[in-house]
Amino acid sequence: MTPSGRTSMDAGPLSRDPTLVTVDEQTTTVPKPKSPSASHNEDLEQGRAQSSSASESQILPTSPADGPSRSEKSTPLPLDENIVWWNGDDDPENPQNWTKFRKYSNCVLISLLTFIEPLASSIFTPGVPKLMQDFDSSNTSLAAFVVSVYVLGFAFGPMVLAPLSELYGRLPVYHGCNVLFLAFTISCAVAPSLGSLITFRFLAGTFGAAPMTNGGGSIADMFPPEERAAVMAGLSIGPLLGPIIGPVIGGFLTEKKGWRWDFWLISIVSGAIFIAMGFLMRESYGPVILEKRAERLRKETGNTQLRSKLDEGLSPRDLFKRSIIRPTRLLVFSPICTIFAVYLALVYGYLYLLFTSMTYVFEEIYGFNTKSVGLVYLGLGIGCIAGMSWFAWDSGNEIKKNANTNEPIKPELRLKLLPAGAIIFPAGFFIYGWTADYKTQWMGPVIGLAIIGIGNLICFMAISVYLVDAYERYAASALAANTIFRSIAGALLPLCGLRMYDKLGLGWGNTMLGLIAVGLIPIPFYIQRRGERLRIKYEITDL
Repeated sequence: MTPSGRTSMDAGPLSRDPTLVTVDEQTTTVPKPKSPSASHNEDLEQGRAQSSSASESQILPTSPADGPSRSEKSTPLPLDENIVWWNGDDDPENPQNWTKFRKYSNCVLISLLTFIEPLASSIFTPGVPKLMQDFDSSNTSLAAFVVSVYVLGFAFGPMVLAPLSELYGRLPVYHGCNVLFLAFTISCAVAPSLGSLITFRFLAGTFGAAPMTNGGGSIADMFPPEERAAVMAGLSIGPLLGPIIGPVIGGFLTEKKGWRWDFWLISIVSGAIFIAMGFLMRESYGPVILEKRAERLRKETGNTQLRSKLDEGLSPRDLFKRSIIRPTRLLVFSPICTIFAVYLALVYGYLYLLFTSMTYVFEEIYGFNTKSVGLVYLGLGIGCIAGMSWFAWDSGNEIKKNANTNEPIKPELRLKLLPAGAIIFPAGFFIYGWTADYKTQWMGPVIGLAIIGIGNLICFMAISVYLVDAYERYAASALAANTIFRSIAGALLPLCGLRMYDKLGLGWGNTMLGLIAVGLIPIPFYIQRRGERLRIKYEITDL
């Protein structure tokens, strides 16, 4: 036992270890040895005496019905009774033992956030031309930046929000960020100038990153690996489908009410979600739950030595320092995290490059009005739904096959479809670019967008679920490291999109994007073959 009270292995927050003696369960026992130590039994009895009568029912059996007689059947294990852990495999406070209603109510609310907050990144995209007219500006770079600056906030938020969630818990981060997101979204609705709108958009994006950064961690808290794929599918569709549905809604709303009402709508919906979360959400992060339990028991028993098994023995200041640099350490010292961060940066950056260019492409080439341009985004949405269905179906089949082998589920199992997604993704750009360049019927580029959506979703889902499985306890930090890279790309690539199309044209411009993506196709195949070896070889044990 280390000084901090942890075992030599770094148990995850939801691990169940029935071999530990805890203050919240009966004494764990093993078959009686031939020569038991009397002095050892006396030491254990003295340790139990530290607890007050208020907590005796949690520590010691009160009647023969509470468990087998120790003298008749077994002898206590020589373990530290000051360690607080789950109260057996069925402890109702363990998030993996929550009722289905509590689990899925948490998941639905987080999924709604991951939908509405990315939706806010693009909802006013069809209204950008009118917005620029209202602020008397013709700068195309600023027109793109006012959209993508929100995603730049997604890059800065996770650097702090993920460590905070692993330090203080998921719930305070969700609630605090909801309040600030709502405040800055309302500020966008009443922004008096283009500069203030850009500033408020950045801050709204910074605090809007919370569900995308911490959502995967919350899923890991509540669900075992075999159940995560389907739940992660619902969670991950938001960051991709939200920005696609946004322009559809924004096209009609801007036409009827003006671009400011896009922000008012987001404020109303996010406010309603915030209220619902206040009533239904519960803390799911195991280390925080156990620490609160230990704190409560210290007050009840007067035993100041009680501590959570996951207590690392660090001061709050040292713990904060370790937590705040965890995403960066994963990004720098874990090759898997680095490779996937770069790869998803390309995939995500391309997606937002499309968002900022589609309005101009379909208005100038096909003569669509603001409402019709919004509907074009449905092509991407249909592709994303198709990709999600394919991934969920395939992942379910793989889990069933693995269950028959009785082997543990390896994170690499999630990467089976990644090579297919990597091949499909660039193919969509070739179709989209050349059909638009030759001004074919408008359905041609929409089909290209749908194919991009399929590839995009498969790549995003495979990598996200893999990171959650591979870094279970620190899933939020692993996803944060990934989010930082991809959000920077999502913010900066669109700034050069329109100028690229002006220089190269839609055909060759999208061909260049597609060829870059083709050049990265070997990465998924390499990770499939060598990923487990890389993950184990470069495992970071002191996160």
